[in-house]
Amino acid sequence: MIVKVIEVIGSSDKGFTEATENAVAEAARTVSNIKSIYIKHMNANVEDNKIVSYAVNAKISFEVKGKEMS
Repeated sequence: MIVKVIEVIGSSDKGFTEATENAVAEAARTVSNIKSIYIKHMNANVEDNKIVSYAVNAKISFEVKGKEMS
């Protein structure tokens, strides 16, 4: 089995959970067989003492289908 890893940024105005889900959904548009997500960094933008957006920097791993290596 070969597993590749890509790094993506997901964002949301609702929270870190939705930002993470958005990262997976965006990655799934171009890759399949996603196996896991690792959140590398989380941050939020603040305006007028209120959080206005959330973002996650994530590593997503996915299995590459192909000929098995011997």
